[in-house]
Amino acid sequence: MSIITVRQALLSDLDALAPLFDSYRQFYGRPSDLNAAKEFLLARFNHGESVLFIAHEDNQPVGFAQLYPSFSSVSLARIFVLNDLFVDEHARRKGVASTLMSAAVDYASSLGAIRVSLSTATTNEAAQRLYQSAGWKRDEQFFVYHVAVPPM
Repeated sequence: MSIITVRQALLSDLDALAPLFDSYRQFYGRPSDLNAAKEFLLARFNHGESVLFIAHEDNQPVGFAQLYPSFSSVSLARIFVLNDLFVDEHARRKGVASTLMSAAVDYASSLGAIRVSLSTATTNEAAQRLYQSAGWKRDEQFFVYHVAVPPM
C-alpha cells in the first residue's frame, strides 16, 4: 500500500511543483508552458503571496493545493481562497485531494481564519462531489461576477 504525505511546500519544492501546476493549467484548457508555470510559482514564493502544499505518494510528487490569503471586511477577519487544487491522474481516488484540503483548512485555522473558500468549474462534477463529501457547502446567497481588465 502506498503512503500519501502532505506538507507545506518550500522554495526547494519548486521543480517538483512546476510540472504539477503546468498539468493543472492544462486541465483547464491552457497550453503547456512549464517555464511560465515555474516563474509564476516562484513569484508567489518570492513575494509571500500564497501558501502551497505538496502531496507525495511514496516520495513521488502527485498533487498540490495553493491558498491565497484575503480578508472579509464584513466579518473583520482573515479568510483564505483555495484557488488551486490538483492531483495527478494516476494518484486520484487515493485520498490525496482530501488530505490536501485538510492541510489547507488546518493551516487557515492555525492563523485564526474564519473561512476557506473555493470555486470550481460547473462541469467538474467529480470535484463537486469531493467538496460536498468533505463538508464544504455551496454558496446559495451570492453570485460571482468577473470583468476582464484590458491591457494598458
